Amino acid sequence: MNDINKRYDIVVFQPNGDLFLLIECKAPEVKITQSTFDQIARYNLKLKAEYLMVTNGLNHYFCQMDFENEKYVFLEELPNFNGETNR
Repeated sequence: MNDINKRYDIVVFQPNGDLFLLIECKAPEVKITQSTFDQIARYNLKLKAEYLMVTNGLNHYFCQMDFENEKYVFLEELPNFNGETNR
């Protein structure tokens, strides 16, 4: 990515092969901050996953990308592949 080798912690694909979710994993002692979300959003500039997740194993945060407005919207939970929420 941008001439720098990057690895993605977890990438989840939909059954049709489209990218569904990009996950950034941190150690439990690492506090999740705005810079953590900025990091995964930068990774996603190339990948174009519809959803992002950041976790340190204790706290989990979910976002849906709004590519048109170049931002992400926080969600309480991730939807299923078909767009329904997980319950």
